[in-house]
Amino acid sequence: MRILSIQSSVAYGHVGNSAATFPLQRLGHDVWPVNTVHFSNHTGYGRWRGPILDPADVREVIAGIDDRGVLGTVDAVLTGYQGSPGVAEVVLDTVAQVRALNPAASYCCDPVLGDVGRGFFVLPGIPAMMRDQVVPTANIITPNIFELAFLAGDGAVPPEGRQPELAGFADVSSLDDVLAAVEKVRATGPGTVLVTSVESANAAGVGDDEIGMLAVDDSGAHLVRTPRLPLSLNGLGDMTAALFLAHLPDGIEGALGRVASSVFAVMTATAAAGSREIRLIDAQEQIAHPAGEFVVEKIA
Repeated sequence: MRILSIQSSVAYGHVGNSAATFPLQRLGHDVWPVNTVHFSNHTGYGRWRGPILDPADVREVIAGIDDRGVLGTVDAVLTGYQGSPGVAEVVLDTVAQVRALNPAASYCCDPVLGDVGRGFFVLPGIPAMMRDQVVPTANIITPNIFELAFLAGDGAVPPEGRQPELAGFADVSSLDDVLAAVEKVRATGPGTVLVTSVESANAAGVGDDEIGMLAVDDSGAHLVRTPRLPLSLNGLGDMTAALFLAHLPDGIEGALGRVASSVFAVMTATAAAGSREIRLIDAQEQIAHPAGEFVVEKIA
């Protein structure tokens, strides 16, 4: 596939395009990275340097690609963290432009908004725009459980830092609730949903020492569970969305199993290295040739 990836980028480490590009290339895909920021390192370190690109500059890069007459050859658009409503508007315009040139092109959106325990960590205006405009435009979305609960909620946009139980988010306290939330979001537009963080609090079948991923499309719902590792890493979600997009043409069940194997291999390599940065290079063989050791269960 030719994949236009509009995301953040860092010089040191792996988040955004710096986490998505190499795995996609290792799997044989042609990636065209368009950066929305160019930082020295990810913001989890507390200090970083480098520019946030103006939406007009991002739009200029897209226009330059179009000048080459190749935008219509894009098979998929991939996006992650959208730093401002202006960047989100550029994304929407770009997706529309690509689809006008190639109606078969798909759009995979990782709707980065926040996380359990942290609340929202995006600028005001982004959550509502993501829910009301960006997600309905996507073919594929890859939310974590916090983001799913918001996207399927009652429409309220809570203050920064509020948690789902205080903010009118959708109930995701059981697997049936999670499935209902997924179907509510699917009804708005995206036919395929990958929930990247199903925990024991969300599904009785997921143990306290496990983490689950749930993938749903018209063929049904599939769950995979992997051992939980004591790591909190930046960039895993960016890599997960990229891998899911790459493997999805082979079917959702196989894609879920391969993604789970590759993500677990990267986490294992990262833990072994004692690194704060995901070890993409160390685990590249497991990215290119996932072992498929985890059982994918069809649950609906």
